[in-house]
Amino acid sequence: MIVSYNLEAVGDTLIIVTAQGKNKEVSVIKQGNVACIVDKETEQILGWNIFEASHHITNLNGNGQIELSPSQITELNLALKEAGFAHEFEADNSPKFVVGYVHTCTPHEDSDHLTVNDIEVDNGEHLQIVCGAPNIKAGLKVVVAKVGAMMPDGLIIWPGELRGVESFGMVCSAKELRLPNAPQEKGILELDDSYEVGARFNLPQ
Repeated sequence: MIVSYNLEAVGDTLIIVTAQGKNKEVSVIKQGNVACIVDKETEQILGWNIFEASHHITNLNGNGQIELSPSQITELNLALKEAGFAHEFEADNSPKFVVGYVHTCTPHEDSDHLTVNDIEVDNGEHLQIVCGAPNIKAGLKVVVAKVGAMMPDGLIIWPGELRGVESFGMVCSAKELRLPNAPQEKGILELDDSYEVGARFNLPQ
């Protein structure tokens, strides 16, 4: 699940995204301070809104994607139960932005600028990611936004396909990560050898 909270921009509402809902017709079931967003066709739950969230969950803060502690998950589940919903969440605080290592970088067969990359991330996992950055190459350490990451501009990373090739994440530029003094020219952020492959990459707050 993807959890976001931004009191200044959105108000006291906790937004939870559980599935991709783009271009889907949805219905909303609202009970008390909880709204459940459902795909009308499949009845799949796409997300939740918890209104007056700070009244239900303690120590909420952030200005984008946040992680909920086990105690906050317990409070969230209690809020759902009190509103009459049977759904329960489990904590998932695995890092969504990690240091990756590009093992292979192969030209895309149907593009003159895309590459297909085998990138190692955390726990020894390898992801196939299609990338259009001109400076990506094998041997680089990079920042990977994994599936389930929310970019600083609000974009959510889902599994995708580019020119017929599956892609499971995004290799990020400094500008996309909104790092201080990020260069304006195109290109992914290249990390030096001091970064450990698989380590969490912390975004500026």
